[in-house]
Amino acid sequence: MAGVMTFNDDVPVAIVVLGMGAIDTARRIQARYPGSLVHGLVGRVKADVAFTELGPHLRELYARNTPIVALCAAGIVIRCLASALADKTHEPPVLAVAEDGSAVVPLLGGLGGVNVMAREIAAALDVAPAITTSGELRFGTCLLNPPAGYVLADIEQGKRFVSDLLAGATTRVEGHAPWLDAADLPRAADAGLAIRITPHTSKVAGELMIHPRCAIVCVTALSPSPEQSIVERVRQILREQRIASMSLAAVLAPLSMMASAPLAEAAQTLDLPLRFGTLPASFQTLESRDDGMTIALAPHPVDPTMLGQARGTLTVIGLGPGSANLMVPAARQALAQADDVLGYETYVRMAGPFAPHQTLHCTDNREEMQRARHAFELASTGRNVVVVSSGDPGVFAMAAAVLEALDQARDNEQWNAVELSIVPGVSAALATAARAGAPLGHDFCMLSLSDNLKPWAVIETRLRHAAQADLVMAFYNPVSRARPWQLDRALDIVREHRSGETLIVLGRNIGRPGETLTTTTLDKLHSSQVDMRTMVIVGSSTTRSFARANGDGDWVYTPRWYE
Repeated sequence: MAGVMTFNDDVPVAIVVLGMGAIDTARRIQARYPGSLVHGLVGRVKADVAFTELGPHLRELYARNTPIVALCAAGIVIRCLASALADKTHEPPVLAVAEDGSAVVPLLGGLGGVNVMAREIAAALDVAPAITTSGELRFGTCLLNPPAGYVLADIEQGKRFVSDLLAGATTRVEGHAPWLDAADLPRAADAGLAIRITPHTSKVAGELMIHPRCAIVCVTALSPSPEQSIVERVRQILREQRIASMSLAAVLAPLSMMASAPLAEAAQTLDLPLRFGTLPASFQTLESRDDGMTIALAPHPVDPTMLGQARGTLTVIGLGPGSANLMVPAARQALAQADDVLGYETYVRMAGPFAPHQTLHCTDNREEMQRARHAFELASTGRNVVVVSSGDPGVFAMAAAVLEALDQARDNEQWNAVELSIVPGVSAALATAARAGAPLGHDFCMLSLSDNLKPWAVIETRLRHAAQADLVMAFYNPVSRARPWQLDRALDIVREHRSGETLIVLGRNIGRPGETLTTTTLDKLHSSQVDMRTMVIVGSSTTRSFARANGDGDWVYTPRWYE
């Protein structure tokens, strides 16, 4: 049977708030759990993450095994999650906390460390937790929820064991279990029941088996026989050495294998962190094999973060146009897991708030290549690095710069070993189009009018071809102080091929405070109406508009057909 999940301080906690009266308490709890996020009800709370309906949001967090601290009445949480409750051995901690911090009530996740969290939160709020677990009240510890680094072998056996103790049986402790030293257990040297802490398997009756996570899978080469996978080889060694799979703490391999896909897949299948480096001398190797794999044991539970280094990750994300609810979840998740965040300072500040352990690297908007190289240097040391762009990172933004830096360093083994991913975002053109209606409903193109990285002659050529092709055009970087004339010149080129009645959409600061949306026509548009924060969408010959029913301007759209 699978081991029982225990609470881990490194898991981000969702602190759910329904009203501003609870925000101070929420921030105090957030300070206790670095990396946690405050989730606030839209329209009532300005928080790190916004949600519109409490029930679906809580059930989604619960399904993702996210620890939940809800600052509201316990009954509300119970009713919201009732339909989602299933296997108690694999549920996250769920707590209800009074808005003023006067009460901390553990509700779910007794086997996932909810009482540990209750004590920690209560200590942070200077109150007493409302713990009702009978075994924990009697013995001063929850035997079914060992501390981080240890795992209970069999929950059903554990329940029977605790019931026997509550009924008057005695026990003895075999193995290293320092957390039990102060527990008020009914001990006897000749007890028939035993709490046994060992990485090995056992079928002795009357034992509560707790496995320390002290075993490491050491891989130095892939299997010489392709038909035998890494996972199969690991399981074979575990059977031969009578090592419990729940005792495994990590997979360790040389730095040269950092980009190995089979190795990463095996670690994921085994649900183990993958680390790279050399085995410390304090570990005992159980068996020397000629297939490049063995199991090593440490004298105590292993903290995988102290073993070698992880494969570094570099994630390039788009923040969207600026509104938190228009940022894709994958980008928010990457930010929550980041050790380092790099980008133009304005965009980095938009990506916050950040946890105390996260390092920000803010640079000028013209230092893209230096920023990309710095990101690879950080990631190659095993850190989780995020590079932020506004909008979509692949549209006139940092994704291209990051790939260019990697292309120029093809022989750099450390950079090529970094796990690189690009997370899309809502571009400024798409955000403006959505506000206006659907002006990009047919063929369109995106053009940057900045000549910082390409000659103006190239821009003119592309403008002329796009206008001749009757494409809807979205203009990025339309004007600046250094080049105030270029938009007017671009419009002159467009006017050679479009009528003056061609619809124009101007979206300024879309998705940010003070956004404005203007619909005009080509013959009325002048560069004085536009700045660098404005997206200009030039319609095609078929783009049309009609008044909105609420009287708030027009809907603009481009039909999907041609007459």
